[in-house]
Amino acid sequence: MNRLWLVGLSHKTAPIAVREQVALSAEQLKAALRELRAASGVEEAMVLSTCNRVEVYVRSESSEPGRRFFLDRAAAAEGHLYEKAHEDAARHLFRVASSLDSMVVGEQQILGQVKEAYGLASAAQSAGTFVSRLCNRAFATAKRVRTETDIGRGATSVSQVAVELVEKIFGDLKGRAVALVGAGKMGALSAKALASLGADRVLVVNRSPERARQLAEQVGGTARPWEELVPVLVEAAVAIVSTGAPSYVVTPELLHPVMKARRHRSMCFIDLAVPRNVDPRCADLPDVFAYDMDDLDRVVQGTRSARAGAALRAEAIVEAEVMAFAAERDARAALPVLVTLRQRAERIARAEAERTLAQVGGRLDEKGRRSVEAMARAIVNKLLHVPTVRLKEAAAGGDALLPGTVAQLFGLDGEPVPGRGEGAAPEAAPPRAAAAPPAPSPSPAPENR
Repeated sequence: MNRLWLVGLSHKTAPIAVREQVALSAEQLKAALRELRAASGVEEAMVLSTCNRVEVYVRSESSEPGRRFFLDRAAAAEGHLYEKAHEDAARHLFRVASSLDSMVVGEQQILGQVKEAYGLASAAQSAGTFVSRLCNRAFATAKRVRTETDIGRGATSVSQVAVELVEKIFGDLKGRAVALVGAGKMGALSAKALASLGADRVLVVNRSPERARQLAEQVGGTARPWEELVPVLVEAAVAIVSTGAPSYVVTPELLHPVMKARRHRSMCFIDLAVPRNVDPRCADLPDVFAYDMDDLDRVVQGTRSARAGAALRAEAIVEAEVMAFAAERDARAALPVLVTLRQRAERIARAEAERTLAQVGGRLDEKGRRSVEAMARAIVNKLLHVPTVRLKEAAAGGDALLPGTVAQLFGLDGEPVPGRGEGAAPEAAPPRAAAAPPAPSPSPAPENR
């Protein structure tokens, strides 16, 4: 029987050096979804890829397709992976969407990223009705957590962490410039947040002149050509880097002439990209401060206790939603058995009624014939009343074994069962346009946690 499996790694289990080996761009995600869907035994699949986690959700016979997804890309992932099955996998997704597993508990970006992951899976037709129900329940859970608890009130974000780091180094940024290298969403938020320290200029550098111009308008800055990266770094005291490039953009070799031109005035780099865009060796240069996502995680460790009470309430909401999702699933598992059992009984009753009517022939008028047929239907209804009630009660109580027992008892195993997989009742797939959120940006948006 195909069930839900999760295989993944995150900032809690793997360092950034491992995470960046399995991080996927939007185009790579599409190929990965096709690969997973084509794997033996996989019915549905979804992949969530952010700066702080890559997670594979599959509805399949085992977790093996998920494990192979990681190990085929990076042998170093072995030892950093976590696996969850069935309700535990659903619980994890609900916690992720609700920002309870985030680097910064209570941040808001992750819900949008989960919606983008579902949108991609829907567009690739790797997400069917089961993943649709799972994700919609996750979105509803996140909404409850956001509205019924204070978990998001005053929540620290990555951009605020960046402000704290810069403030420790410079005190304030009065009369200084901030460089925004790349067009990452979190980079733009961080650049805006740094305005609170008095930065008087924001210089935007991007390989696409049009995107640089658009981002500069958003942050109230000035767009500069990519070819001017070195002079821009000479001007700026802080550089926020998030380009989506698969390799280092800022290297020690690039910084040697920059720091010489700056006359070794201190400079801070905040690398929000995965894979990293700033070579870690840059932090070894004199007067250069360089931070990546793992560094930001260490900074926010102390802030998590501030929302502990709200997190407890949020965990209770998640647990209630997991139980409701499991009960709904089990109820769906009971329905096909009931339908098949009733169809079997009705066929038998109809055949016996027709045999009886054939024997009595013309001795019955039309009213008499209808009475025989009605009697056959009544016998079916009365015989199946108690089994129907018991199956529904068992499903509501979380007993997923009874439908299988009933199928075996009545010899239904060899008959076609209505619905698809795991006893799911027949249903129409949600309209693609309504179910799929907007497609994500060309590079995976950083998870603000």
